[in-house]
Amino acid sequence: MQAVFLDYDFASCADLDTSRLLALLPTLQFFEQTPPTEVAARIRDADIVLADQAQLGREALQSASRLRLIALAGTGYDKIDIASAQERGIAVCHVRGYCTTSVAQHAWSLILSLTQQLDAFRRYATDGSWGRLGPVNVQAHAVRELAGRTLGIVGWGELGAAVARIGEAFGMRIVIANRPGAAPLAGRLPLPELLASADIVSLHCPLTAATRGLIGARELALMKSDALLINTARGGLVDSAALSAALRAGRLGGAGIDVLPQEPPIDGDPLLDAAIPNLIVTPHVAWAAREARQRSLDELTANVADFLKGGRRGRVV
Repeated sequence: MQAVFLDYDFASCADLDTSRLLALLPTLQFFEQTPPTEVAARIRDADIVLADQAQLGREALQSASRLRLIALAGTGYDKIDIASAQERGIAVCHVRGYCTTSVAQHAWSLILSLTQQLDAFRRYATDGSWGRLGPVNVQAHAVRELAGRTLGIVGWGELGAAVARIGEAFGMRIVIANRPGAAPLAGRLPLPELLASADIVSLHCPLTAATRGLIGARELALMKSDALLINTARGGLVDSAALSAALRAGRLGGAGIDVLPQEPPIDGDPLLDAAIPNLIVTPHVAWAAREARQRSLDELTANVADFLKGGRRGRVV
């Protein structure tokens, strides 16, 4: 049985235990990265393809006559042509819940950095301003306590719930948005109402036809002028140009963004301008704690083992 891992470097920093995976797939071939132009050639003779961020489109899948399983090391499967996989009878499985702690920790790193104005105060302390100008003018970089404020969660799954629990520990009030495109649920708010009432809005929903462009100029205009927007989910949920404009105009208190619509942003992105105030952008690393990456590899291994026994663990199709 031939198996390939197309982009092992996304999951590993040479710090993961692969012994269980190699015991299951002893002939597994690891590739650090696979350029799009080489995907078809590398999967052509494979029975099992393991991947993280690699794009598997129709043309590549049609050329892989032996392919039986695509096992993903992450949760999102938007880079896979699911319709083509179904047509060919190729199973697709993914892993869920592996990075909950890591993502929640990153989301709160963004929230606290913005709330405490850490970047502005760090610069004041290290660029000579503190010694030259004396005590900082705290009114120029207002710090707020979180207790009693409202945290809005858009996407009430495992990740959203984990971020909410930490908010509760800070004494925050939690509000949850109705799922976009779904029937309203008791105790949840329509998205416009949540945006208008929340001091911090944290996005945790998948990227679908119903959620693409979920936060644009109209939605940002509903938010409080000192509110924070946090996105550790998918870049396509947010209109980058609209968010950039809102921050530049002072219509939003700040934003913490770990994801962009195009990754890596080879064509640029409006949010990559360092001059935008009160903005932190990180390169899709919320999931990257070592423990989370090992958990992902272990879950992928369990999915493959179950598939070989005829099971459906982690199956998307």
